[in-house]
Amino acid sequence: MTQISSLTLRQRLAQPECLLVPGGYDALSAVLIEQAGFEAMYLSGASLAYTRFGKPDIGLVSMQEVAETVGVIRERTNLPLIVDADTGFGNALNVQRTVRLFERMGATAIQLEDQQMPKRCGHLRGKSLVSKEEMVGKVKAAVDARASEDTLIVARTDAIAVEGFESAMGRAEAFVAAGADVLFVEAPESLEQMQLLNQRFAGRIPLLANMVEGGDTPIKSAADLGELGYKIAIFPGALVRAHAHMAQRFFSSLKANGTTDPWRGEMLDLTGLNGLLGTPEILEQGQYYQRIGAEHE
Repeated sequence: MTQISSLTLRQRLAQPECLLVPGGYDALSAVLIEQAGFEAMYLSGASLAYTRFGKPDIGLVSMQEVAETVGVIRERTNLPLIVDADTGFGNALNVQRTVRLFERMGATAIQLEDQQMPKRCGHLRGKSLVSKEEMVGKVKAAVDARASEDTLIVARTDAIAVEGFESAMGRAEAFVAAGADVLFVEAPESLEQMQLLNQRFAGRIPLLANMVEGGDTPIKSAADLGELGYKIAIFPGALVRAHAHMAQRFFSSLKANGTTDPWRGEMLDLTGLNGLLGTPEILEQGQYYQRIGAEHE
């Protein structure tokens, strides 16, 4: 049971400590995140594109594919789940359908951004934006569509890279006024920009920081980000980057040696993996229902 289990995500964000949230992309990563003791998980659209399709984050993942993943994750964990909904997959009416679907599937927070479709990773070049007015309409539509106020709407702007820092601040102000629950100003380019952002918004609305290894924003620890004023620190693609690096080394070793023996100390064996997945408990549950059935013959 995780520490956050007795609190809603909204209540947790009212606490003084910055919430450290790793990114995942499927039910196995959700299980690993929960077992490691984290209080929440970020479902990364980029990581979905990387792992499910072997493609970059350039707007190729659909609403239904994200929704299906949310549902599969929710079968395995009650961990609060922040879901990357990209642009909402269309206009304000599409946003409302997306919010309702993701909320039904089990999303705790739904993140929307002001890029045009096809969108791309916030730390890639060549992004373009919808108008501030259109994005304000999307934020209002999302707030109106949710069934519960415990489902948070995260409003993201990518304007720093496209229109500059001051434009991003203006968009952020408009999103706050539109009713966003969490503010995500993507890809600050310096510590100074991060400080200015927090001076303006910290204490008014929870701020989310996105830590991307090799991206535009200085990498800081969750504790350091909390000192700046951030309430959420996500590391959305770190697991995929770590996994890909490990897999390259693993396959190189297997190719060279023709056996997994050199990696045995770095692997779970079959028993270990089944233990992680809860296989004995699941099988015992099946046997319980068999016994119940036999008693009623």
